Amino acid sequence: MNETPSPKFTGINRVLKIGSLQVLLDKWHDGTFRDFFDDWKWIFSFSKRYKGIIVFYTFLGLIGSTLSLGASWISKTLINIIVEKQTERLWVLAAATIASLVFSLVVGSILKRIGLKISIYVNNDIQGEIFGKIIDADWKELNKYPNGDLLNRFGNDTGTVASNAVGWIPNLIISVYGFAATFYLLFKTDPNMAWIALGSAPFLLIMSRFILRRMREYKKRVLEMNSGMTSFEVDTFYNFDMIKSFGVAGTTRKRLRKWQEKYKEYNLDYNKFEIKANILISILQTAVSAAAFAYCLWRLWTGQILYGDMTFFLEQRSALSGQFDSLVGTVPGMVSSAISAHRIRELVDLPKETHDPESYKLLSAQAENGLTVKMNDVSFAYNEKGTVYEHGNFLAAPGEIVAVLGPSGEGKTTMLRLLLGLVRPSEGSVTVSDTDGNEVVMNADLRRLFSYVPQGNSIMAGTIADNMRLVDEKATDEQIIEALKTACAWDFIEPQPDGIYSKVGERGAGLSEGQAQRIAIARAILRDAPILLLDEATSALDVETEKKVLENILFHCPKKTCIVSTHRRSILRHCKRVYFIQNKQANEFIMKPTDVIPEEDD
Repeated sequence: MNETPSPKFTGINRVLKIGSLQVLLDKWHDGTFRDFFDDWKWIFSFSKRYKGIIVFYTFLGLIGSTLSLGASWISKTLINIIVEKQTERLWVLAAATIASLVFSLVVGSILKRIGLKISIYVNNDIQGEIFGKIIDADWKELNKYPNGDLLNRFGNDTGTVASNAVGWIPNLIISVYGFAATFYLLFKTDPNMAWIALGSAPFLLIMSRFILRRMREYKKRVLEMNSGMTSFEVDTFYNFDMIKSFGVAGTTRKRLRKWQEKYKEYNLDYNKFEIKANILISILQTAVSAAAFAYCLWRLWTGQILYGDMTFFLEQRSALSGQFDSLVGTVPGMVSSAISAHRIRELVDLPKETHDPESYKLLSAQAENGLTVKMNDVSFAYNEKGTVYEHGNFLAAPGEIVAVLGPSGEGKTTMLRLLLGLVRPSEGSVTVSDTDGNEVVMNADLRRLFSYVPQGNSIMAGTIADNMRLVDEKATDEQIIEALKTACAWDFIEPQPDGIYSKVGERGAGLSEGQAQRIAIARAILRDAPILLLDEATSALDVETEKKVLENILFHCPKKTCIVSTHRRSILRHCKRVYFIQNKQANEFIMKPTDVIPEEDD
């Protein structure tokens, strides 16, 4: 495992050694501080929607800090009264103490409630906006990001931004006020104690920062090891069938033991350092507390203060140190939020898909009569290293089943992506036209005229009805059953006790591959779009079932345009035309009843 290099601290940060402060200093020196400002400007665009609540939240926080100081002062006075036996003021102060405590409890509870509400609202707002941007992002650009990275940005980074979007400024204001008010009250009461408290705060902070930095390094190693162990466990359970089939359970168990040994070693090392660090911090804190305690004892011994004053001084010294630490602690939160915001903005700023709502309105008016899909002299490449198509042509008309055939990796799925407008050609065009001769260039809005069955298992956890209604929320049970019958799926669903409300697991757990494919085809049929794309969607069906499904589609939907990407030669006998994709070309082969199905090249 690679060790993370220690950061290089500059300026005053050579003494403080605060990582988040160094981030700000580095940004200032390399000229990217503007990006940091823009990131927070973006965060505040969400905060503005809740400015009234934020102001109220800040106001309550200031009241809470004031009440806390007031309660400490009343407590000091109450102790002095009891020590001096001044009973005439005892009940008034006792009532004031109880009232202050109750009020502080109420204010604290309201602050927690408001803070959680705002955090959830902002988190939902940001996630909703990001989700919409991701869905509408250019497919090619979006696929540069691994799924795990997208999930991390969508989940963790959004949570980080949401937690600070509304809380950072109020917490900063409250911390500054609390620190200033506590120091002022201490200074007015006893200047020496105020300076002792103020001097110990940064001293403890510097020492604790050094220790905490080492603890973070240990913690990072533990988290990296935990991530590796989690990945091993996920991979193991995901490939459980393979492990059992090969009979390698013993080998897998040995690998688990190795991870467990690392887990034990790393965690015990971390625990040992944590114990040492806590002892050192405790010694430092005890030394500072002892110094303050000795000073208070001397003043108490000489009769300069009363016992209540002593408890007040010691309590506020500790509070001042905590306020100072809280004040400095706002910097890491600010930096962390800016970094997360920048990562989110990268997704938000991705190029968007091409939209043309008017083109959908134009073609949908004649969609019931069927639509024609064309590729006109199309060239396309995912990157500069290799071209997938060079001057490719394709045609699929209403009432036809058109097959796309070719060796694996030659571009069958890419052709379907071009037809769907997920990727755009570098040359030529992909168009959709109706029977009136209206022809428009493919765009994102026209996908509503397509039904699509992708490769692999696309069944989600839930009921069969839930999966079907993904494409039509208002579909009735009768419509769902009819679509299942057309796809030859009703035969195995009907005998189940719950019928279409039978539950399936993730990735269609509980279904065979062929059953999952038939449900996916039924879902595409239920959408009732004029163009149907099947990407290896019948690969798990036997020849007779495949034949019946295709015949049902043409019988029930005679004007539907059906495009099938496949490796199987058996499907060609049902097709009017076939496109063989090889060597970056799409060569058309028009099928006739007397034609012999050509064999695929070796």
